[in-house]
Amino acid sequence: MATILREDTRPGLPSSTLSGRIEARWYFVALVTAAIAISYFDRQTLPVAISAIERTIPLNDQQFSWLQFAFLIPYALLYVAGGWLLDRMGTRRGFLLIMLWWSGACALHGLATNFGFLLVARCLLGMGEGGGFPAATRVVAEWIPLERRSTAMGIINAGTAMGSVLAPPLIGIVLLTSGWRTVFFAAGAVGLAWVVWWYFSYRGSNDLSMATIDTRRIAREFSFLELVSMRRVQVLIFAKFMSDSAWYFYLFWLPKYLYDVRGFDVKHVSYYAWIPYAASGIGSFLGGWLSSTMLSRGRSLDFSRKFVLGLSALFMPVVILVPHVPVGWALLLFSIAFFCQQSWSGLIMTLPADIFPLSAVGTVSGLVGFGGAIGGAIFGVVAGFLLGHGFGYGTLFVIVGSFHLIGFLAILLLGGKVQPFISPYLLSKVSPS
Repeated sequence: MATILREDTRPGLPSSTLSGRIEARWYFVALVTAAIAISYFDRQTLPVAISAIERTIPLNDQQFSWLQFAFLIPYALLYVAGGWLLDRMGTRRGFLLIMLWWSGACALHGLATNFGFLLVARCLLGMGEGGGFPAATRVVAEWIPLERRSTAMGIINAGTAMGSVLAPPLIGIVLLTSGWRTVFFAAGAVGLAWVVWWYFSYRGSNDLSMATIDTRRIAREFSFLELVSMRRVQVLIFAKFMSDSAWYFYLFWLPKYLYDVRGFDVKHVSYYAWIPYAASGIGSFLGGWLSSTMLSRGRSLDFSRKFVLGLSALFMPVVILVPHVPVGWALLLFSIAFFCQQSWSGLIMTLPADIFPLSAVGTVSGLVGFGGAIGGAIFGVVAGFLLGHGFGYGTLFVIVGSFHLIGFLAILLLGGKVQPFISPYLLSKVSPS
């Protein structure tokens, strides 16, 4: 009964306009992918440079875990606030402000002289980066049609791998030639360059509805409390809480694990630590592509999303074997886990755009990201505590290897069907097409 709008069939729209819009939408996806790459490069600066920083500012495992906690708690809070801000300011202005903040905060690390200064700088960086993925999700909701959204989000999510892959070798080069402070100054400068690119490139949302249903006619504003009280939102938050508890452990502790347990030095980390992150980028793209392909071939939205989520979760327990194999095999197992994690992550962050109208996408994706960041913050401190009290990495790998399966079971059993949210009352107001 709803009005169907597809760009290629809209009456009276010149083909040149259609072509321009198609080119613009993927250009904007590339622009946001670059921002997410910078985000992940910036958050990797501390873990990769930690051995050099410790020669100036001594840090133990528990202090290192508190630095990650100081990043993730404000990151979580600003995930929600950033999503809300973007829904009200708009994507263009909101993302510009967000990137300015986190680039300045990253550069601030280079001035640190003690643990407290690093703690504050890490907190400010988390505050800025919290709005990154809500902004990315809004760009996808504004510009990308339903059947291509998981592909677009997969490409954007692959930016996490791009930044993480570049971080070890580039940071290693800077550490060997200049010093750890230069790492943060250079990373901040790259973010400011992106701000200029965004300012002159992005020109607001697509005027045509990119959803299958004309949400301009049937969507309404949701209050924050309404969204928080929805079970499907709560399930997505919980699933992200579980999966990102594992992801942030891998992200922040992998370089330290290689330093402390496998005997790597800066050169070794530069040579090899990028490999799992490269696998994560491939997984991000292929997970989104597979879901989009299934959807375009007639599978339901619900099946197309849940099948790939389940397949991704199924292989995550391979990390349990990491302490029991040679380092080469350990990197392979990490690569499998990173591949599946980012396949999972791209789809989880696509679901708010699949289900909710544009007016709520930023807020819902912010809530989902909040859950993930809180999980990462809590488990990071738990990891530091366990390592400081006689437990080894083997125990931690057993724990994190189960988290994605728990999250997927919650989606499967409690999350309901993945489909666009339409109020029955509002739907009754839409005239037949």
